Amino acid sequence: MHDPWVISGIPVTLKRSARRRTVGLQVRPGEVTLYAPVRIPDERLQLFLVDRRGWVEGHLQRYAAQPPARGPVTDGSAIRFLGEELTLRLGSTTRARREGELLWLPDEDPERHLESWTRRAAAGPYRALVEEYADMLGARPRLGRVLVSGARTRWGSCTQGGDIRLHWKLTRAPLEVLRYVALHEAAHLLELNHSARYWAHVARVMPEYPTWRRWLRDQGQTL
Repeated sequence: MHDPWVISGIPVTLKRSARRRTVGLQVRPGEVTLYAPVRIPDERLQLFLVDRRGWVEGHLQRYAAQPPARGPVTDGSAIRFLGEELTLRLGSTTRARREGELLWLPDEDPERHLESWTRRAAAGPYRALVEEYADMLGARPRLGRVLVSGARTRWGSCTQGGDIRLHWKLTRAPLEVLRYVALHEAAHLLELNHSARYWAHVARVMPEYPTWRRWLRDQGQTL
């Protein structure tokens, strides 16, 4: 008999929250997380995992079949940035700088300089994108700061005070995926939850959002 708390050899991590109202599963390469309200007993959660075992195994197999992402920071390699393709060049420069379609990086620790440059370059476009969606939703007065994030576990976030963060690696995603995350967080200015009313706000502006939500779930690790 299968242990419901181990799927494809991977232990399921349980995270409970007093604010949560529903049970949810998150599958990442080599990682399965179950989110649940505080009061739901373990027995019900075990039945939930048994019911969703095939779904989880399918995602884990898909991740295992994908080749590992290659480090992009080599001289002459290409990266995506907000829908453009830039060629990386390593040299004796002391600071990352862009010249047309070339992005020059210092020879020493180019990964750190690439992240720093991306964060600086994304700040303005991220702000403009979130403001656009906040205007479309009628939520602009509630918007606070728009910040570039490096969070390990989420692509975006919205605080109760209206501050929105978007991950710098979203600059490498298709533009539609970045726009979906920006809208996702802007909609939280109206509903700080994932209720039916919240998703209605998202669908009103972007009816095709499930396509980009699936892309992020299935391909996000490639970023």
